Amino acid sequence: MSTDANCCHRTKERTAKEYKDLMNRLNRIEGQVRGVKRMLDENAYCPDILIQVSAIHAALNSFNRVLLDSHIRTCLVEDIQSGKPEAIEEFVTMLQKIMK
Repeated sequence: MSTDANCCHRTKERTAKEYKDLMNRLNRIEGQVRGVKRMLDENAYCPDILIQVSAIHAALNSFNRVLLDSHIRTCLVEDIQSGKPEAIEEFVTMLQKIMK
C-alpha cells in the first residue's frame, strides 16, 4: 500500500490476479445491469426484473466481501504492524458506512 505525496488519499497496489478477479466481477455486474435495462426496454414482467436486480445485489455483496477480505489481510494488517492505531478507527468508520 502506498501514499501519494501529491494527493490526500491512499492507494493500494494489487496483484495481477487480484486485479483481474475484481475487474471480471465488475464486468459481470455491468453486464447484468445492461441486461436489466434491456428488460425494461422490452417491457419485461416486474418479478423477472426484480429477480435480476436481486442477482446484481448479491454480486455486489460478493465483490465487497472479496475486497474487504483483501483489505483486512493486507492494508489493515500492515497498518497495525506499522504501529498505526488509527487504522482500527478508520476500519470501524468504513464498516459503519458500508453497513448502512
